[in-house]
Amino acid sequence: MNELSYRSASECLTLLRNRELSSLELVDSCIARIEALNPDINAVVAKDYERARETAQAADAARTKGEDLGVLHGLPMTIKDSLETAGLVTTSGAPELRDHVPKEDAVAVQRVVDAGAIILGKTNLPIYAGDWQTFNEVYGQTNNPWDVTRTVGGSSGGAAASVAAGFIPLEIGSDIGGSIRTPANYCGVYGHKPSHGIVPGRGHIPGPPGTKSEPDLAVIGPLARTAGDLRLALDVIAGPDALTRDGWTLELPPPRADRLGEFRVAYWLDDPLCPVDSEVRGELEATIEALRPHVKLVDVDLSFQLETIVALYTRLLLGVIGADMPRALRTLTRLLLPYYAVADRLGIETDLVTKNAARGMHLSHVDWNRVNEGRTRLRWQCHELFEDIDVLLTPVGPVTAFPHQTGGNQLSRKITVNGKKRPYMDHIPWIALATSAFLPATSAPVGVRPEGLPVNIQIIGPHLGDHTTIRFAELLADIRGGFQRPPLG
Repeated sequence: MNELSYRSASECLTLLRNRELSSLELVDSCIARIEALNPDINAVVAKDYERARETAQAADAARTKGEDLGVLHGLPMTIKDSLETAGLVTTSGAPELRDHVPKEDAVAVQRVVDAGAIILGKTNLPIYAGDWQTFNEVYGQTNNPWDVTRTVGGSSGGAAASVAAGFIPLEIGSDIGGSIRTPANYCGVYGHKPSHGIVPGRGHIPGPPGTKSEPDLAVIGPLARTAGDLRLALDVIAGPDALTRDGWTLELPPPRADRLGEFRVAYWLDDPLCPVDSEVRGELEATIEALRPHVKLVDVDLSFQLETIVALYTRLLLGVIGADMPRALRTLTRLLLPYYAVADRLGIETDLVTKNAARGMHLSHVDWNRVNEGRTRLRWQCHELFEDIDVLLTPVGPVTAFPHQTGGNQLSRKITVNGKKRPYMDHIPWIALATSAFLPATSAPVGVRPEGLPVNIQIIGPHLGDHTTIRFAELLADIRGGFQRPPLG
């Protein structure tokens, strides 16, 4: 069971196509592993085993008849609980949705099902996908397969844990604040934040069930144990939604290079705004040194600053999620706005993230247009940057998976960086560039620290250069990192 549990999606599909393995056997193997290990991890929270076995039997029968159900024919998967799944409870971690059973799939879910995938269940997340830890009142806390006393990250924390623990070979998550990249980092798996707009978000909670509009910044993307499986899944779920598919099709460009020696690579590993813990930075620097003989390392003078990006991103982010914040918080932040205005005029230092989050929560449409102009200028700067390089390597975040701390809130919690307490909101700065500028970003494992915690690097590419970042991650694994199994049974 253990050997089969850590097969990649591509390997499983080859075994299925060659009839060396039946879909029912693979589904039963995944179920057995979930049932054996999930009590300690709590990644898979809503299970659909009976329907999965029936679907697997149908997939096997179709193969016997020579029928091809799609590129994922007979492959078991789990799905983040923020994505609606027809006939299976979808809560987004919210008590008020504990009985919500959608009548139709989210677009991304429907696409993997149409490609022949089999959904075994849903994976845990923080309430309304709104935290960098995974816990809620409906299903409780998810624990890291590397160390159950530590977080899996969020919000696609159950998704990353499910992949890392060998429950399934492939997952679909979502990302607006690093929600794919950070859990992939904390669990040592691959995660891909697509270019904004290439995977429809319809059927994701939040917004409320039934929402038709596409939110700014947010994306749907895959998690897996190999970079190649990210590409496999992305090619299934990417493409226009029904409103636009009659007028355009998506054809992502091929990778800019196919061998490491052809890649032009820049890196940005630290910044005073958000210091990176020395243990994390050590792994990232070792990755650069491992790459040095194999790629074209390019020294670039970045035309933007992390501080500017974070200010822009937090305003845009709270413009998306601020309306759903508690009334008391909205009232408090509105009262703080005059203080921040005076502090800026007098040169009084205030917390950058909190200040711009408060401002973003109360943006008028006129103000939003101004912020969006800043974002568009950033996008043009990135466009020029990626004329000179193919990928930019950065941290995913400043630390490895930290011990659970579910008390307090996101403003009161702290993380420890180089022995000093830092704001919990330091999860934001390093993911902000790719999200704000609509860029693809692949979170790829590059090592495991001596204390037994994985470290990922973030591979950022040009807009619509998703195949470029994924291909680089694939080649990087040949010389540094790649998925390693956590110490489980």
